[in-house]
Amino acid sequence: MSLPETSLGCREAVLYASGEKGCISAPHHAAAEAGLTILAEGGTAIEAMVAAAATIAVVYPHMNGLGGDAFWLIKRKHQEPIVVSGCGRAAERATVRYYHDRRYDALPTRGSDAALLVPGAISSWKLALDLVPPTRRFALERLLRDAIGKAIGGCPVSRSLASTLEIFSPELSTIEGFEQVFLPDGRVPGAGEIYRQPALGATLGKLAGDGLDSFYRGTVSKIHAQFLEEAGTPLRLEDFQSYSAEYSKPLSLPVSVGTLFNTPPPTQGLASLLILGVFDQLGVSTADETSYIHHLVEATKCAFAVRNAKLGDPDFMDARPSEYLAPALISKAAASINPAKAVPWPGPSQVGGTIWMGAADSEGTVVSFIQSLFWEFGSGLACPETGIVFENRGAGFSLANGPNQLAPRKRPFHTLNPAMAELNDGRVMAYGTMGGDGQPQTQAAVFTRYVLSGRGLADAIADPRWLLGKTWGNSSLSLKLEGRFSEQTEEQLVRLGHDTERVSDYAEMMGHAGAVVLHPSGHIEGASDPRSDGAAFAI
Repeated sequence: MSLPETSLGCREAVLYASGEKGCISAPHHAAAEAGLTILAEGGTAIEAMVAAAATIAVVYPHMNGLGGDAFWLIKRKHQEPIVVSGCGRAAERATVRYYHDRRYDALPTRGSDAALLVPGAISSWKLALDLVPPTRRFALERLLRDAIGKAIGGCPVSRSLASTLEIFSPELSTIEGFEQVFLPDGRVPGAGEIYRQPALGATLGKLAGDGLDSFYRGTVSKIHAQFLEEAGTPLRLEDFQSYSAEYSKPLSLPVSVGTLFNTPPPTQGLASLLILGVFDQLGVSTADETSYIHHLVEATKCAFAVRNAKLGDPDFMDARPSEYLAPALISKAAASINPAKAVPWPGPSQVGGTIWMGAADSEGTVVSFIQSLFWEFGSGLACPETGIVFENRGAGFSLANGPNQLAPRKRPFHTLNPAMAELNDGRVMAYGTMGGDGQPQTQAAVFTRYVLSGRGLADAIADPRWLLGKTWGNSSLSLKLEGRFSEQTEEQLVRLGHDTERVSDYAEMMGHAGAVVLHPSGHIEGASDPRSDGAAFAI
């Protein structure tokens, strides 16, 4: 299998692909290629995703990594969808008193005090692979081979990584380990330069040889436990040893065109379902661009109001998550939307740096996957010996009373939510994006354009997007519109009461979306976002 190379020596990005034997979409072409090679060798979509997840942790380290969390939504042929939750849990020492004693009024976002969760991504890879029969499962050494090669041998720096390092390295280089891991020459590399991460490559090699569980109960865990204790974090070896990812059932919501699935709390999957559930009841034509955007934005406000007030670790919520998807509550939310007036939106909002990827294989398995450090480079605290930076998702906790108050072994609120839909015509669609508050909104845009409007998959992703509130790379609460929207559309939205803000034509803050669709005929198509460095490949 040969793919064209760009002038930077990277594989050429292909934004749409289709085939019969397998397909993968990723926000970096190297990750998509790693997954495609596994599919081409007869591997499953789950195995392809592990290869892609490891590779993207190497080539997109500002957005995700082995020190972060991950969630899977997996649909196997003739089986119900299943969630693999790699949601990190708080250290035993991470208490409200612990942070109050350190004079914090809110959870820190950077540095050693922000590294308070056991990373769940690697454990989620293991649980996902356990769904593949052992007799046919690829060896870890094969699945991680491309990632190890990219880490040790190097890969050209993407524009996204170069610009993110340029923006954040002055702040993060003061944090222990960051400069050694990400700025080995003491400077920010330019786009196209070969970037090597030998320590991360060696760690991936240890995981390939010793097994993924060694991250929690082996050599790697002991290295991290010592480093994290000396750095002053609340994490200890026993926190790693007690951790495991979990299987669970997804949330589901029937709508007019099929059934929607998403991950349960502590993720914001409920909000993504609510947006589409409310919009489905409104009967709004997607042909009227202003009305279409207005009603989806107002549905977003309804969904975020529930999310902000009610969601957290499900063990501490006041009600079962499914109760918020009751038809009567969705109808009430839909009835509250004024087609002629926008309600004020004060926030609060969530930001985040994340990757989404999707895959499908010829056996009918479809995977929707998301992996994240939360903010760009997470806490910034990086272990030079392993090359791993630790997430700051613990900042999603609160020190105040409520379902999301910090407590030992508790799970924080998560913006991560990989989406999936089973349509009435037999199609299975995996879709998602990165981008904090933008994730549910972009999911809604891609789904409605592809399914309700009949847009091609690539066009549904590339079409101009909007975003209400904060997201990756932006902190304002306005309704942001990409520059390709007409002046008339913006003027009409302003008249409806929306506080608009223009951004560039293909703004990275709008997220790196993607989708993979398995048709009942066995045909598979996938698309990637022109706002990313990604690609969709198929065989």
